[in-house]
Amino acid sequence: QVQLVESGGGLVQPGGSLRLSCVASKNIFNIYTMGWYRQTPGSQRELVAEITSGGSTNYLDSVKDRFTISKNNAENTVYLQMNSLKPEDTAVYYCNAKLYNVLFWGQGTQVTVSS
Repeated sequence: QVQLVESGGGLVQPGGSLRLSCVASKNIFNIYTMGWYRQTPGSQRELVAEITSGGSTNYLDSVKDRFTISKNNAENTVYLQMNSLKPEDTAVYYCNAKLYNVLFWGQGTQVTVSS
């Protein structure tokens, strides 16, 4: 079992920045693909960004050039740097670890973009 703990969410004005962090309880980054998902009430959870064990990244089209996913293998931490935030980025953001059909989720952190 792997525990994932997110932090860094909060309230920010449009155009602002936040950095989300996710710490894993085990050293899994050299095996698992790590991702950030988000969900709003009444909507399905969607993939925002992911980074493979080899460091390849993939982004939701609407966040490309604004968000950056990165990881620190030594600290078992994955980050999501979010710049130029928009109100439509408001959601609960979840950290995810994926290996084939094995999935682990964090508890989520709220991001609210509002003036």
